[in-house]
Amino acid sequence: MHLAELLIGRKALTEDSIYRALDRQTAEGGSLGDNIIALGLLTEGQFNAIMKSVVSKTPALPRTIQETGSTITKALELLLKFMLVESHDTISSLSTASRLPRQIVRQLFEEAVVRKLVTPSGTTGTGLFPEIRYDLSDAGHASAYEGLNRNAYLGPAPVTLAAFQMQIRKQLIKTELLTAEDLRVGLQGLVVPEGYIRKLLPAMNAGSNVLLFGAPGNGKTTVASRIARLFRDVIFIPYAVEIAGQIMRVFDASLHTPVVSDATAHNIAMKEGIQHEVFDDRWVACWRPFVVAGGELTMDMLDLQQDKEAKFYEAPLHLKATNGVFLIDDFGRQNLEPKQLLNRWIGPMESHVDYLKLHTGKSFQVPFDLLLIFSTNIDPQALMDPAFLRRIAYKIELYAPNKADFHRIFAQASKRHGLSLSEEVFEFIVDILSIRGKFGLANFQPQFICEQVTQICRSFSLEPIITKPLASEALANLYVQIERETER
Repeated sequence: MHLAELLIGRKALTEDSIYRALDRQTAEGGSLGDNIIALGLLTEGQFNAIMKSVVSKTPALPRTIQETGSTITKALELLLKFMLVESHDTISSLSTASRLPRQIVRQLFEEAVVRKLVTPSGTTGTGLFPEIRYDLSDAGHASAYEGLNRNAYLGPAPVTLAAFQMQIRKQLIKTELLTAEDLRVGLQGLVVPEGYIRKLLPAMNAGSNVLLFGAPGNGKTTVASRIARLFRDVIFIPYAVEIAGQIMRVFDASLHTPVVSDATAHNIAMKEGIQHEVFDDRWVACWRPFVVAGGELTMDMLDLQQDKEAKFYEAPLHLKATNGVFLIDDFGRQNLEPKQLLNRWIGPMESHVDYLKLHTGKSFQVPFDLLLIFSTNIDPQALMDPAFLRRIAYKIELYAPNKADFHRIFAQASKRHGLSLSEEVFEFIVDILSIRGKFGLANFQPQFICEQVTQICRSFSLEPIITKPLASEALANLYVQIERETER
């Protein structure tokens, strides 16, 4: 993890600006910071302020085995497994695979040679800096197989539990303060009454627990997903954590989004000069995660999952959402009973600490830091007892839109779809929904109708206009009762 990546991730500089500074560094020498300042991309004061923030929150590069929190034996075991399974045979390739600094891998291989676990077997590369290649000895093969028998984990070297706990506390979600304007911009394109801003913003800044409830189709999931995207702090997520000799994998590419792409990171590495600031590569600089669990959520997803074959653990879903947003969508419609989930979390929500248990019986604690959002269209009092409701600090009901807001939503939806909508047809739709049909108005209906009409017009080469017959067809696909009335 390089300073250049963090500067891009923190929006301090663009990729183009970073590449300019790196090109100047190659030509003129000096540190990246010196070149950034020389080009006028940042003032010295601005750069120093950023560096102060970076240094305080970013995991520092370990210089020795002891600073990694591991031991020579454990670190060597991982490297020997890489040699056996993936045929890595140089210090640079093993450094890349394990995310350990080269000087540490070099120290480890000096010890591995002494222990007769590896033997030098020539050099590789034809450039100015050829590398020594290493082969596993018989003792090295045996040691690698023993390591695989203990666990088949093959990835970046794990960090310690203490380091993981400390890093979570450094990047609590409530430390990121959003403004009302941030929220308005984030909800742009949605018709959101101002009263919702006053309710949502304090909940977001508190990093607390939120209940979004109300009739279906009025934007609970949409609002929650927009809220999640507003958080822009860079946080650091470990690839894996070691707990009492066991390994728990945390980073999940399907849930965690790095602040720079692999391609950008590679380009930076190719351009960087001799002097560059590097941080601990066993952590990934990511945006705050947004994890969604709906009807598929089960209780075992909230506990450590051990792969019986591989003999290492996968972090539970809510731990992967740490320092971010966890949305329980359609709460009350999971296969598990709501009471089971509430009982599982009532302690962590109160104490901000969760306890997990290894198969050995050993328990350990991790900070419970989530903006936890429950979204439901079921009456909250039918789902939760008073004790749990009391622990949800913010309860926000999303109401059905009034006619004026419904008109604004419909105007936006029809514009997005390139459809014309007359006042006469709008009144016709409102009449069917809220008077004749008694279905009521909902935020999702305009989008649904516009999508249906668009497909009908495309299929039959019709003018992109919402007419009464086309609106009726769309509504018949939405509500069975309307379809039956049309048939009669």
